[in-house]
Amino acid sequence: MPHPSADITPEFQRGWDAALLAARLWHEAQAQKTLIQARRSRFPKNLEREAEVHQRSAELIVTLGPDDV
Repeated sequence: MPHPSADITPEFQRGWDAALLAARLWHEAQAQKTLIQARRSRFPKNLEREAEVHQRSAELIVTLGPDDV
């Protein structure tokens, strides 16, 4: 079986980078939205934890490579 990273074309890399950027921005937006909801909630701790998960996901997404999937 050939090594997967040997087949990465420039077009694939651009698409990969765009997909990672979109996913990162989505997670960051969800974290912000959840933090706003937490400020208005009677039970903010669960929402704060959810926001942390989204923030962590946004930070970790940039470390993914095509070989990880």
